[in-house]
Amino acid sequence: MRVITYNVNGIRSAAKKGFIDWLNTDPADIICLQEIKANKEDVPEADIRAAGYEVYSFSAQKKGYSGVAILTRITPDNVQYGNGIPQSDAEGRVIRADFGDVTVINAYFPSGTSGDDRQTYKYQWLDEFFEYINIVRTTRPRLIICGDYNICHKAIDIHDPVRNKNYTGFLPDERKWMDKLFTSGYIDTFREFNQEPHQYTWWSAWGSARANNKGWRIDYISATEPLKDRLRHARIMPDVVHSDHCPMYLEME
Repeated sequence: MRVITYNVNGIRSAAKKGFIDWLNTDPADIICLQEIKANKEDVPEADIRAAGYEVYSFSAQKKGYSGVAILTRITPDNVQYGNGIPQSDAEGRVIRADFGDVTVINAYFPSGTSGDDRQTYKYQWLDEFFEYINIVRTTRPRLIICGDYNICHKAIDIHDPVRNKNYTGFLPDERKWMDKLFTSGYIDTFREFNQEPHQYTWWSAWGSARANNKGWRIDYISATEPLKDRLRHARIMPDVVHSDHCPMYLEME
């Protein structure tokens, strides 16, 4: 099973930049997209299906905002749209699919960049999501949590940890939430295979940040401990450039 997580920053925009051509290269079996910014009727489903993928999307109520999708070559046994929490579901933040004994949860975590109210909601959402995944884990212990987490966990995950220490995405309480996640039976699959610095998944549009690799690692594929022996390889794919993010890839049995 090959899994990718990818914030496409607008699926229609990404399609104009070669996203469908990339799909036709068979990059993975399951591709979790965040921030699709499209209602179901605006997702290029015909082109995606022609590339060999089934499409399951969950849009925000607000047009052109948020939204998640799972593209898959493996037919899921079950798909759940949303996590049952009203505000999160209204913003189209979570979609779940079960494949045999493995459950994939695709989530677009809130950002706090637009002000204090959204930062407060981000902390609320983190607590609600943590409870949600742990409830799912009681009956589906083999979980993969894909998504744009909008948080850098450690100093190694951000190009300038000193200057950014007071910015959303690298705040102490956000990082403590990541500590809690990774000490509660969840694995940061990228760091399971790669301990090198300067590995990022998002770059600002300002100051040639991507060209100079001044980025943030805010996109993750986490897996629960029962899947640890099945993990085979993980990497970041910075050369894929349909978005201000790049994909992260996981291969497992």
